[in-house]
Amino acid sequence: MRIINHLITMTILSAGIAGAQTPPAAPQGAPPARRGGGGRGGGGGAQNMTLVTTAWPDGGMIPLRYTQAGPELSPAIQWSGAPQGTVSFVLIFHDADTLVPQSTDGILHWMLWNIPGTSNGIAQGRPDGFEWEDGTRQISVSGSRYRGPGAPAAGPIHHYVMELYALDTMLDVKVSPQGPQDPNPNVQAIRTSIMQAMVGHIRGKAAYVGLFHRPQ
Repeated sequence: MRIINHLITMTILSAGIAGAQTPPAAPQGAPPARRGGGGRGGGGGAQNMTLVTTAWPDGGMIPLRYTQAGPELSPAIQWSGAPQGTVSFVLIFHDADTLVPQSTDGILHWMLWNIPGTSNGIAQGRPDGFEWEDGTRQISVSGSRYRGPGAPAAGPIHHYVMELYALDTMLDVKVSPQGPQDPNPNVQAIRTSIMQAMVGHIRGKAAYVGLFHRPQ
Protein backbone atom coordinates (compact mmCIF):
# COMPACT_ATOMS: atom_id res chain seq x y z
CA MET A 1 0.00 0.00 0.00
CA ARG A 2 2.88 2.39 0.71
CA ILE A 3 4.08 1.77 -2.85
CA ILE A 4 0.75 2.98 -4.26
CA ASN A 5 0.77 6.03 -1.99
CA HIS A 6 4.27 6.81 -3.22
CA LEU A 7 3.21 6.52 -6.87
CA ILE A 8 0.37 8.97 -6.32
CA THR A 9 2.70 11.34 -4.49
CA MET A 10 5.32 11.21 -7.25
CA THR A 11 2.70 12.01 -9.90
CA ILE A 12 1.95 15.24 -8.06
CA LEU A 13 5.51 16.18 -7.12
CA SER A 14 6.94 15.48 -10.57
CA ALA A 15 4.77 18.27 -11.95
CA GLY A 16 6.21 20.67 -9.40
CA ILE A 17 3.15 20.99 -7.21
CA ALA A 18 4.41 20.05 -3.81
CA GLY A 19 1.72 22.24 -2.32
CA ALA A 20 -1.08 19.83 -3.18
CA GLN A 21 -2.80 17.88 -0.43
CA THR A 22 -0.97 14.67 -1.34
CA PRO A 23 1.49 13.81 1.47
CA PRO A 24 4.77 11.88 1.18
CA ALA A 25 4.62 8.11 1.27
CA ALA A 26 3.89 6.61 4.66
CA PRO A 27 7.00 6.00 6.79
CA GLN A 28 8.21 2.49 7.48
CA GLY A 29 6.03 0.78 10.05
CA ALA A 30 3.02 3.02 9.50
CA PRO A 31 -0.35 1.29 9.08
CA PRO A 32 -1.58 0.91 5.49
CA ALA A 33 -4.16 3.30 4.09
CA ARG A 34 -7.78 2.21 4.39
CA ARG A 35 -9.05 0.35 1.36
CA GLY A 36 -12.49 0.64 -0.10
CA GLY A 37 -14.27 -2.01 -2.10
CA GLY A 38 -11.46 -2.51 -4.61
CA GLY A 39 -9.59 0.73 -5.33
CA ARG A 40 -6.75 1.87 -3.10
CA GLY A 41 -7.29 5.11 -1.21
CA GLY A 42 -4.29 7.41 -1.17
CA GLY A 43 -4.41 8.31 2.53
CA GLY A 44 -3.41 11.71 3.91
CA GLY A 45 -5.40 14.95 3.89
CA ALA A 46 -7.58 14.17 0.86
CA GLN A 47 -10.55 11.87 1.39
CA ASN A 48 -10.09 8.23 0.38
CA MET A 49 -12.34 7.09 -2.45
CA THR A 50 -13.02 3.73 -4.05
CA LEU A 51 -11.95 3.20 -7.67
CA VAL A 52 -12.68 -0.05 -9.53
CA THR A 53 -12.88 -1.55 -12.99
CA THR A 54 -14.54 -4.79 -14.00
CA ALA A 55 -11.92 -5.14 -16.75
CA TRP A 56 -9.29 -6.66 -14.43
CA PRO A 57 -8.80 -7.21 -10.68
CA ASP A 58 -6.82 -4.66 -8.70
CA GLY A 59 -3.17 -5.72 -9.07
CA GLY A 60 -4.09 -8.35 -11.70
CA MET A 61 -3.20 -8.91 -15.34
CA ILE A 62 -4.85 -6.63 -17.91
CA PRO A 63 -6.70 -8.63 -20.62
CA LEU A 64 -5.51 -8.22 -24.21
CA ARG A 65 -8.67 -6.46 -25.36
CA TYR A 66 -7.67 -3.37 -23.35
CA THR A 67 -4.09 -3.31 -24.69
CA GLN A 68 -2.08 -2.61 -27.83
CA ALA A 69 -2.00 -6.36 -28.41
CA GLY A 70 -5.80 -6.27 -28.88
CA PRO A 71 -8.47 -3.79 -30.00
CA GLU A 72 -7.42 -1.22 -27.36
CA LEU A 73 -10.82 -0.81 -25.75
CA SER A 74 -10.83 1.68 -22.91
CA PRO A 75 -12.04 -0.06 -19.72
CA ALA A 76 -15.27 0.62 -17.86
CA ILE A 77 -14.42 2.45 -14.63
CA GLN A 78 -16.53 3.18 -11.56
CA TRP A 79 -15.88 5.15 -8.40
CA SER A 80 -17.62 6.10 -5.18
CA GLY A 81 -16.99 8.03 -1.99
CA ALA A 82 -16.44 11.45 -3.58
CA PRO A 83 -16.33 14.18 -0.94
CA GLN A 84 -19.04 16.81 -0.68
CA GLY A 85 -18.32 19.78 -2.90
CA THR A 86 -16.66 17.80 -5.70
CA VAL A 87 -16.92 19.80 -8.93
CA SER A 88 -14.83 17.66 -11.27
CA PHE A 89 -12.59 14.60 -11.47
CA VAL A 90 -9.22 13.93 -13.07
CA LEU A 91 -8.28 10.39 -14.13
CA ILE A 92 -4.67 9.48 -14.97
CA PHE A 93 -3.56 6.09 -16.34
CA HIS A 94 0.18 5.67 -16.76
CA ASP A 95 2.98 3.13 -17.05
CA ALA A 96 4.90 3.42 -13.79
CA ASP A 97 7.84 1.43 -15.22
CA THR A 98 8.53 3.53 -18.34
CA LEU A 99 9.46 7.16 -17.77
CA VAL A 100 9.05 10.08 -20.11
CA PRO A 101 12.57 11.18 -21.17
CA GLN A 102 14.06 13.80 -18.84
CA SER A 103 11.14 13.37 -16.45
CA THR A 104 9.97 11.34 -13.48
CA ASP A 105 6.52 10.88 -15.05
CA GLY A 106 5.40 7.49 -16.32
CA ILE A 107 4.30 7.24 -19.96
CA LEU A 108 0.78 8.65 -20.20
CA HIS A 109 -1.79 6.17 -21.51
CA TRP A 110 -4.89 8.19 -20.66
CA MET A 111 -5.66 11.45 -18.95
CA LEU A 112 -9.21 12.69 -18.48
CA TRP A 113 -10.02 16.02 -16.87
CA ASN A 114 -13.11 18.12 -16.22
CA ILE A 115 -15.11 14.93 -15.72
CA PRO A 116 -18.33 16.34 -14.19
CA GLY A 117 -18.53 16.10 -10.42
CA THR A 118 -21.88 14.32 -10.71
CA SER A 119 -20.27 11.39 -12.56
CA ASN A 120 -19.54 8.07 -10.91
CA GLY A 121 -17.85 6.26 -13.78
CA ILE A 122 -16.73 5.99 -17.40
CA ALA A 123 -18.31 3.58 -19.88
CA GLN A 124 -16.22 1.01 -21.74
CA GLY A 125 -14.97 1.78 -25.23
CA ARG A 126 -15.00 5.56 -25.20
CA PRO A 127 -14.51 7.10 -28.67
CA ASP A 128 -11.54 9.14 -29.86
CA GLY A 129 -11.86 12.91 -29.69
CA PHE A 130 -10.58 15.71 -27.52
CA GLU A 131 -13.86 16.66 -25.82
CA TRP A 132 -16.85 14.48 -24.97
CA GLU A 133 -20.47 15.56 -24.88
CA ASP A 134 -20.35 16.12 -21.09
CA GLY A 135 -17.27 18.37 -21.29
CA THR A 136 -14.72 15.71 -20.32
CA ARG A 137 -11.41 16.15 -22.14
CA GLN A 138 -8.90 13.42 -22.96
CA ILE A 139 -5.28 13.08 -24.08
CA SER A 140 -2.57 10.41 -24.19
CA VAL A 141 0.80 10.00 -25.87
CA SER A 142 -1.19 8.79 -28.89
CA GLY A 143 -3.34 11.94 -29.11
CA SER A 144 -6.94 12.50 -28.07
CA ARG A 145 -7.70 8.89 -27.25
CA TYR A 146 -7.07 5.99 -24.89
CA ARG A 147 -3.73 4.23 -25.45
CA GLY A 148 -3.64 0.63 -24.23
CA PRO A 149 -0.71 -0.87 -22.33
CA GLY A 150 2.01 -2.23 -24.59
CA ALA A 151 5.01 -3.41 -22.57
CA PRO A 152 7.16 -5.71 -24.75
CA ALA A 153 7.12 -9.47 -24.27
CA ALA A 154 10.90 -9.60 -23.93
CA GLY A 155 10.95 -7.43 -20.82
CA PRO A 156 9.44 -7.56 -17.33
CA ILE A 157 5.79 -7.12 -16.51
CA HIS A 158 4.91 -3.42 -16.22
CA HIS A 159 2.72 -1.78 -13.60
CA TYR A 160 -0.05 0.41 -15.02
CA VAL A 161 -1.44 2.76 -12.39
CA MET A 162 -4.85 4.42 -12.63
CA GLU A 163 -5.29 7.43 -10.35
CA LEU A 164 -8.49 9.35 -9.65
CA TYR A 165 -8.63 12.82 -8.10
CA ALA A 166 -11.75 14.66 -6.93
CA LEU A 167 -11.40 18.43 -7.28
CA ASP A 168 -13.39 21.39 -5.98
CA THR A 169 -13.07 23.19 -9.33
CA MET A 170 -13.10 22.80 -13.10
CA LEU A 171 -9.71 23.20 -14.79
CA ASP A 172 -9.12 25.91 -17.40
CA VAL A 173 -6.07 24.54 -19.22
CA LYS A 174 -4.88 25.72 -22.63
CA VAL A 175 -4.21 22.71 -24.83
CA SER A 176 -2.03 24.15 -27.61
CA PRO A 177 -1.69 27.29 -29.69
CA GLN A 178 -3.44 25.47 -32.54
CA GLY A 179 -6.38 24.40 -30.41
CA PRO A 180 -7.83 21.00 -29.46
CA GLN A 181 -7.76 19.67 -33.04
CA ASP A 182 -3.98 19.95 -33.26
CA PRO A 183 -2.84 16.39 -34.23
CA ASN A 184 0.48 16.77 -32.39
CA PRO A 185 -0.11 18.63 -29.13
CA ASN A 186 2.64 18.78 -26.54
CA VAL A 187 1.14 16.12 -24.29
CA GLN A 188 3.73 16.42 -21.54
CA ALA A 189 3.22 20.19 -21.32
CA ILE A 190 -0.55 19.71 -21.11
CA ARG A 191 -0.13 17.08 -18.44
CA THR A 192 2.11 19.37 -16.39
CA SER A 193 -0.31 22.28 -16.76
CA ILE A 194 -3.19 20.12 -15.54
CA MET A 195 -1.23 18.89 -12.54
CA GLN A 196 -0.21 22.45 -11.66
CA ALA A 197 -3.82 23.62 -11.95
CA MET A 198 -4.81 20.95 -9.40
CA VAL A 199 -2.74 22.60 -6.66
CA GLY A 200 -4.89 23.30 -3.63
CA HIS A 201 -8.01 21.74 -5.17
CA ILE A 202 -7.62 18.00 -4.44
CA ARG A 203 -10.37 16.80 -2.10
CA GLY A 204 -10.37 13.05 -2.75
CA LYS A 205 -8.23 10.38 -4.42
CA ALA A 206 -7.89 6.69 -5.15
CA ALA A 207 -5.73 4.37 -7.24
CA TYR A 208 -6.00 1.03 -9.03
CA VAL A 209 -3.26 -1.10 -10.60
CA GLY A 210 -3.02 -3.48 -13.56
CA LEU A 211 -0.11 -5.57 -14.85
CA PHE A 212 0.82 -6.30 -18.45
CA HIS A 213 3.40 -7.32 -20.99
CA ARG A 214 2.77 -8.60 -24.48
CA PRO A 215 2.37 -12.36 -24.95
CA GLN A 216 5.34 -14.21 -26.42
